[in-house]
Amino acid sequence: MQIGLVGLGKMGGNMRERIRAAGHTVVGYDTNPDLSDVGHMADLVDRLDGPRAVWVMVPAGTVTQHVIDQLGSLLKPGDTVVDGGNSRWTDDEKHAKELGARGIGFVDAGVSGGVWGLEHGYALMVGGEEEDVQRLKPIFDALKPDGPYGYVHAGRVGAGHFAKMVHNGIEYAMMQAYAEGWELLEKVDSVDNVREVFRSWQNGTVIRSWLLDLVVDALDEDAHLEKLRGYADDSGEGRWTVEAALDNAVPLPAITASLFARFSSRQEDSPQMRMVAALRKQFGGHAVASADQPGPATPATPATSATPGSPGSPGSPDGA
Repeated sequence: MQIGLVGLGKMGGNMRERIRAAGHTVVGYDTNPDLSDVGHMADLVDRLDGPRAVWVMVPAGTVTQHVIDQLGSLLKPGDTVVDGGNSRWTDDEKHAKELGARGIGFVDAGVSGGVWGLEHGYALMVGGEEEDVQRLKPIFDALKPDGPYGYVHAGRVGAGHFAKMVHNGIEYAMMQAYAEGWELLEKVDSVDNVREVFRSWQNGTVIRSWLLDLVVDALDEDAHLEKLRGYADDSGEGRWTVEAALDNAVPLPAITASLFARFSSRQEDSPQMRMVAALRKQFGGHAVASADQPGPATPATPATSATPGSPGSPGSPDGA
């Protein structure tokens, strides 16, 4: 199958490689010419046979809207656009309506897998009309992990990003629980090998998880997280989750508390937030702040160049 891919940052570039490894044709476009297969988005569209499918993998908000507007003017009736970024589900409904007026299908895909997705696959939560989703199934199968799980058609347009938003809200709460436990263990005099306590939990305990594995990885790199400042940003999806809970009268005390803990990290150095920052770096390559850095966090890995309002800016949809 052929597919276009707009945005070749940390995740988009790896997704292109994984899809190609499955035997499909990918034409990628990025504002960074060193990453791009074509010079312009119009060239990408011209390289694809109809009916076309184009996957958008750029930051949510203004940048995504800009790309959707461009594709709306370039694609033809019967083509399909997939938004695999971290867009808010309400934006999906808007984009589907705009593209639908031109006869263009729209699918939203919540994507989880971070910098590990190339090797292990990406969990996919998809929303859209059955016909549009089924047409793209070969691409979803290429991206998902091996085995029967890791992909779901969650419902109509917006369902994919809503499901991914809730996923990230849960992620907030899980990271916060590990961080609080770590701080308490570090605080008492009787425990003098906190890192190995966490390592002992990796097998046979009810709290073992991939996040726990990443805790151990982070502590192997910096046993007491002394190189990090206790500052952790929030991607926005935690806020959206809490807002959705308010709109639907659903109590989310753990997720809400974990979001507010992020806010507390901006007031003073927080030991818990050193762990949360370490985890965000481990699974998604997110920005961290060094212990001697008073200002905003700086990128943990080199960033793809991009200008405001254009595709190509890096960013992991694992935006917790």
